[in-house]
Amino acid sequence: MSVLSTHAPWATPLPPILISVQTNPMSTATYNGYPNYETWNAALWIQNDEFLYNTAKAIVEFAEPDCTPMGNWRRFVRCMMEGQVGRFLGATGDGVRWDDPAINPCTMGALFEEFEEELS
Repeated sequence: MSVLSTHAPWATPLPPILISVQTNPMSTATYNGYPNYETWNAALWIQNDEFLYNTAKAIVEFAEPDCTPMGNWRRFVRCMMEGQVGRFLGATGDGVRWDDPAINPCTMGALFEEFEEELS
């Protein structure tokens, strides 16, 4: 027996720690009701980042009267991808590009339609 273990009861070995592994609560079929990860991620960032949210609402507010919600989504993408903004914000904070073809434009159009309703 070592001197350390007789004088320091805290030095005795600890029992093994059980680690619980959690699975991802989002299924592989949908992501919190969104058709895929890219669409979910883009919507998440727009709704939770103040600059992106205000930009999306401004696009809707100042849109031409005949512009559709999907048209507003395309304008948002163009705004995020071109010019000075595009140099810095060409993707979400998680790296999904705004012009990623996997992003569902109908779902994003529905998000922009919600913005229209908020402004009414």
